[in-house]
Amino acid sequence: MKWYKDLFTGESVTGKIKKIKWKVEHNAGMLHTYVITFPSNDDNLLDVIPTRELLQKGYPKKNMHIIGIAGSYDEAIGLVVQIIGETYSNTGTTDVYSYLKEGRRNVAE
Repeated sequence: MKWYKDLFTGESVTGKIKKIKWKVEHNAGMLHTYVITFPSNDDNLLDVIPTRELLQKGYPKKNMHIIGIAGSYDEAIGLVVQIIGETYSNTGTTDVYSYLKEGRRNVAE
């Protein structure tokens, strides 16, 4: 499992990122927390996964690259919209994978 260096985070998880990362990496259960990852197939732009799903013994986490964390499903969808909007604004495409792999540009902090 890899974490994106410039992680996208929802407002409800601000200040809790270190604890959430630890819990995800150590299979500690969390309700109502979601991770946003690069897509698991070519049909998706991103995947939104409830952290409780990651607790499954056979869940394929080894090559998972987490790019965002949210405290609710609605917040996760909002982050996805933000990520795709930022990608489109900076590249004119919705190729989120390439945009984030190359490093974000012109990001307003």
